Amino acid sequence: MNYFVTGIDTDSGKTLVSAILCEALGYDYWKPIQAGLPKDSETVKQLTKDVITHPETYLLRTPASPHAAAKIDGINIESEKIILPRSQKSLIIEGAGGCLVPLNESDFMIDLVPKFNSEIILVADLYLGSINHTLLTVQLLQTRKYPVKGIIFNGETNPESEQIILHHSSYRCLLRIAKEPAITYETIKKYASELKENWNE
Repeated sequence: MNYFVTGIDTDSGKTLVSAILCEALGYDYWKPIQAGLPKDSETVKQLTKDVITHPETYLLRTPASPHAAAKIDGINIESEKIILPRSQKSLIIEGAGGCLVPLNESDFMIDLVPKFNSEIILVADLYLGSINHTLLTVQLLQTRKYPVKGIIFNGETNPESEQIILHHSSYRCLLRIAKEPAITYETIKKYASELKENWNE
């Protein structure tokens, strides 16, 4: 089973969560569309040990929505060209931005999920307004009937926000990531251990 990591906004913590998932499950990492440098695959490699990362289908220079970054680079993103890399292991696939980030004039990031035979892991960072953004994302995923493994909360804890999100989504909380002073391999290893304990509950 592959897992597709999406978030409620651009800075939700998808790369951090992807590194934790790779470390916990022993999976490979792939980000099909990278907009801006440094590459998130480089961050995952720095934060983990022995994780294989696969090259992007589209590597864009501008840190912007993929459709805009591609236009600046003079290319058009064609979703049919985005295919799973060959791998001996399952994949952690990191999306770019949130679910409805446009790839081109007709396709959104979340449209790729059915191609990847994957379950979704939703990352929600907790800020003022995150309940609305999270539940709008949940509503989209449920309307499309996409399978969701669970949700990971990232940032300073907010029990009231977390409780109402879990109540209305019916998703399981897989992990809570605190606001860490520094992110190192030891940090990743600690959360990977917590995730493994929660994974099959």
